[in-house]
Amino acid sequence: MDINIQARGFSLTKALRDHAERRLRFALGWADDRLRRISVRLSDENGPRGGEDKRCRIRIAFAGAPSVVIEDTETDVYVAIDRAADRAGRSVARRLERQRNQHRRLLPTLASVESLTWAWR
Repeated sequence: MDINIQARGFSLTKALRDHAERRLRFALGWADDRLRRISVRLSDENGPRGGEDKRCRIRIAFAGAPSVVIEDTETDVYVAIDRAADRAGRSVARRLERQRNQHRRLLPTLASVESLTWAWR
């Protein structure tokens, strides 16, 4: 799993990078072979004014499918990472389940087309 982490408005410490990687590997490790790239952007929206302004934006690129983008804003950047990683895990599970269900719906259609081609022979 290729994880790219960047911060804007504050320095990205080793502890913060390790926390983000650990949370994403925990939430998305089960789907590692289906994910192409994960980009994490951490930012301080209000700067030194404070408030609920620490944003975590996670973009997950799939092989052959549109990307999923999850954002969360909190007062603490660690909480923003935790919540965004949890939501990312649920979103990826939903996306992959939809792909599986769509494939299952196509199989009976393909089987009926195949039986028609045999009937013409």
